[in-house]
Amino acid sequence: MEDNKNEEIQEMQILDQNLHNILLQKQAFDMELSETKSALKEIDKSDEIFKLVGELMIKSNKEKVKEELSTKEKVLGMRIKSIEKQEDALSKRLDELRNKFSNIAK
Repeated sequence: MEDNKNEEIQEMQILDQNLHNILLQKQAFDMELSETKSALKEIDKSDEIFKLVGELMIKSNKEKVKEELSTKEKVLGMRIKSIEKQEDALSKRLDELRNKFSNIAK
């Protein structure tokens, strides 16, 4: 019984750390998505478009850059949805373990 309890405590710690890492990833993707949406809005306001390639800023085709940003926006949206599913699964399992321990403590 004690070994099982220790394993579940260890699992809770691992789940908690994984959840924290997923939330950090989600935050980074959310920021990148926000920047991408902002860039898409700015494209419509500009006649000339420049793209950063490494250390260089190169004049680019407006429609091509817009297409690239739209694709990036879709990919980021899918990644965020995937991360949210992982977040939900981890949260549910963590809640189950927490409830189990709170019932034992009563």
